Parts: sequence; C-alpha cells; structure tokens
Amino acid sequence: MMKKRQKKFTNFQLVALLIGIGFSTFSFAEPIVVEGVVPNDASKQAILAKLRSVYGNDQVVDKIQIRSVAAPNGWSESVTRVITPDLKKVTQGKLSVRGTQVDLIGKMGNQNDIQPTTAFFQTLVQSPYQFNSQLSVNAAEQAVVDNALKNRIIEFASGNAILLPAGTQILDEMVIALNKVQGKNVKVIGHTDSQGNPEKNIKLSQERAEAVKKYLIAKGIIATRLSTAGMGASKPVADNATEEGRKKNRRIEFEVL
Repeated sequence: MMKKRQKKFTNFQLVALLIGIGFSTFSFAEPIVVEGVVPNDASKQAILAKLRSVYGNDQVVDKIQIRSVAAPNGWSESVTRVITPDLKKVTQGKLSVRGTQVDLIGKMGNQNDIQPTTAFFQTLVQSPYQFNSQLSVNAAEQAVVDNALKNRIIEFASGNAILLPAGTQILDEMVIALNKVQGKNVKVIGHTDSQGNPEKNIKLSQERAEAVKKYLIAKGIIATRLSTAGMGASKPVADNATEEGRKKNRRIEFEVL
C-alpha cells in the first residue's frame, strides 16, 4: 500500500495497491508525489506522462517502483483515464487504485460541485472497475469566509480592475476572516456580467481577482495562500437581462481549498 505525504494546497494523491499507484498534490505550492508499484516500465511512463500533462513536468515527483506483480486487464489505461484536470478541483485529496477498486476522497470548495464531479469520474471508470467517492466541503472554514463577505459585492471602477473604497472596506474585513483560517489556502474568483466581449470579460474577471489578491497580500496575507481565477460571465448567479441581476453577477468569490 502506498502512502503519501501531504502538505497543503491543491491536495491530491493517487495511490494503488497490488499494482498501485498514488499521487498527491497540494495546490499550487506543493509538488505531486507519485508513489506505488506498477508491473512494467510502460505503465510507469504512461502514468507519469499523463500526470505531467495535467500538472506540469516540474510538479511531479516520481517514486513509482516496478515489480513483478499481476495486474488486472487494462489497469494502466484505467489509471491514466482518471488522471484529468478535474482532479484539481479536489483539495486534501487522494485517488487510490487498488486492483479494480478506484476511490476518490477529498475536499471541494462548493457543495454543488460534488455531485457533477462524482458523476464525471464514474463515467471514466469502466467495468470491471468500481468507483467510490467521499467528497465533502470545507464547511467550517468556508462559512468563516462567506460570513465575512455577507453576499456583498466588492466594487471596482467601471470596466477596469481598480478597487473602489467600498470594495477595500469589505476586503479589510476579509483579511480578518482569512487570518482566522490560517491553515487553509483560498482561491479568489472573479466574475462579470454577460455584457461585452466574452474574451474581454474573462480577462477583466482575472484582472479583478488579481487586484484583490494583491490588496490582501499588501494587508499581510501570505501570497502562497492565495490563487486566482477569472470566470468571465460563465457562472451567473442572477438574470443578466436585468440591471440588478447584472450587478449581482459582477462579483468576487472566495473559495477555501
């Protein structure tokens, strides 16, 4: 059985017994350590290649051993099939492949992401392999951050990423909340309404998320605890057909990892 050392961040681990493989990633700061036993070099190289394509060459630490072990039919293909970018959605996680049993455990930032993520991986695991997941949310820590935001909108100057005083006031409260969840990393996610060019909206949402990150770092939050994403108008929470709806969609979210 393979074990993995975790630290903190995009946590993920792939493990396997019998023929086992295991990998773990802790968000953006920690490398992915791959451990386990595989039956041949071809399987090892296939797994490493898939991990490197998802996480980058410099983020994968190879500790895979090659031994004369019996592998179920299609084992290597079954392992590489479940190594997808969707694993990055799971933190403090472990993906284990023990014979024909595939288990996925870990944390997700949003309760609504658990069911579709589970369903997606179920489609990747084909008979005779069986899939089981134990995904949960960082409920307590996420609640601290959500309570600081209180569904308020962090305001920027129109059409750019310059924070307005009302926005920085909210962020000053967010600094206090982030200091309460010291052991966690947080993703700052920017969103826009649907008006304008979609590509420009994605760029603007990313720039606004980066502006928030920069402000929080200036207030003492450690840079390595923060990551950013710009979603543009892809995830509205209200109707873009109304001004009130568009205002709600122009928002910053904080996801505890």
